[in-house]
Amino acid sequence: MAFEIPRRLLLEVVTPQKLLVSEEVDEVVAPGSEGFFGVLPGHLPFITTLKIGELIYRKGREERHLAVSWGYAEVRPDKVIILADIAERAEEIDAQRAEAARRRAEERLSRWSRGDETIDFARSQGALQRALTRLSVASKGR
Repeated sequence: MAFEIPRRLLLEVVTPQKLLVSEEVDEVVAPGSEGFFGVLPGHLPFITTLKIGELIYRKGREERHLAVSWGYAEVRPDKVIILADIAERAEEIDAQRAEAARRRAEERLSRWSRGDETIDFARSQGALQRALTRLSVASKGR
């Protein structure tokens, strides 16, 4: 019996609040904890953790972008399931709010680098990564 490679992938992106995406796609690129990974139909199964970053999926020539923060990805030959703490489409992102968050995070990191021990470095760095990802995704959706 020959293994048949699926023609497309079912991509599901789920947050604690909702099912954000459920579409057949041609390719998925996601921010894994060990670096970005790409998935095409027929990929070997695996499970990995996600970090803050941009998830890209392609349907034909059309690319869509999501900002994701933390979570898990399950890859199967015919399906990719993304369970994310936060996931946002480009058109859902308030760029002004993301820019304000970027400035606040940079200010906190600057205070930390000057010796302010009241600043939580890891939290500030995560806030900066989220803001930069949101700004990048927002710019691609307009």
